[in-house]
Amino acid sequence: LYVALFVAFLYGPFVVMGILSFQQGPEGGPQFPIISWSTYWYRHIFGLTPPSRIAPLPFGGALLRSLTLAFMTMVTSTVLGVMAAQAFRRRFRGQGFVFYLIVLGMMVPGVLTGLGISLLANNILGIERHWYTTAFVAHVAYTFPFAFLVMLAILNRFDASVEEASWSLGVPPGRTFRKVTFPLIFPGVLSAMLFAFTLSLDEFPRTLFASGRDQTLPLAIYGTFAVEIHPNIFAFGVLTTLFSFALLSVYALLMTLSVRRARRAAMQEDIA
Repeated sequence: LYVALFVAFLYGPFVVMGILSFQQGPEGGPQFPIISWSTYWYRHIFGLTPPSRIAPLPFGGALLRSLTLAFMTMVTSTVLGVMAAQAFRRRFRGQGFVFYLIVLGMMVPGVLTGLGISLLANNILGIERHWYTTAFVAHVAYTFPFAFLVMLAILNRFDASVEEASWSLGVPPGRTFRKVTFPLIFPGVLSAMLFAFTLSLDEFPRTLFASGRDQTLPLAIYGTFAVEIHPNIFAFGVLTTLFSFALLSVYALLMTLSVRRARRAAMQEDIA
């Protein structure tokens, strides 16, 4: 019962949004129950409908900026997360302080982080705010701890004997990491990448203060939603949600292939 209630609470808004996106256009509003079903608003998003008083959604540039920013954040946070988690495999002085300093980025409220970065850039450093500079730093500060914790959990369960066997055969540490360590931790790397990408794609409070005049997709959606509500926003929400599901499907496929490759490698070792 609890699981059913949780699933209903989680996916209920998506179902309602999907139903409302099929309102009749161009004058149909967000009313329920639907009087007449239509795919008008989906065609309206792609500019396939005649001109009307409702302007097309200004999401083209915002979507491209959000995807670019999410990709930049994903690569940077994942690389930093792998490097930091690799460093934590050995004890060093100040380890606890560094750990809490890293995870602090995910605990500080996003509004404070975005506002602080904005004030630092404008008043102290004299840097103009942009989505690819100040907002990028804010997103990395937020997503890096998630990638770090994922990789820390993976490397804590990692069998170091395989690395020691490689070193004993004279393989340098760098090549050992590329050929031995990285293929084994690759499922964790995929998880860290997914965390960083999805968290950055829909990040709102940090981007609100740090992005400057260029809007990302969450800011553009908020700006449009605050002025007037039309079903084209619901149709766009359905498409973006389907994109998220497609991203999860690609992640599941890559994870399955990685696990199968690891099992085949283990079977070959047992046979040898």
